[in-house]
Amino acid sequence: MGWLFVLLGLVGIALPLLPTTPFLLLAAICFSKGSEHIYRWLINHPTLGPPINNWRERRAITRRSKIVATVSMLILLVITPLVGAPWWAAAVQAAVLTMVAIFLWRQAEP
Repeated sequence: MGWLFVLLGLVGIALPLLPTTPFLLLAAICFSKGSEHIYRWLINHPTLGPPINNWRERRAITRRSKIVATVSMLILLVITPLVGAPWWAAAVQAAVLTMVAIFLWRQAEP
């Protein structure tokens, strides 16, 4: 499961609509229970480690990550009606993404 979450996190780096950090956090949890060696590799990785450590140590999210996530959510909200989704689905999506954005922007920054 850890490797699946790492893979999803890596895909999230390239696809702005897929979150990276939550998948990396899940991978870290999986590896902390299953493989100390891979867990250490993940949290010490120069690219993948900082978001995990920021969250683990300070429950912090970088401003850049917040901006990218917010812009991605706004793009998704614009695209949804354009692809013919029913109005109620767009409304539910808007409500959920608004809650996510509020949570995201209330977190500390490293």
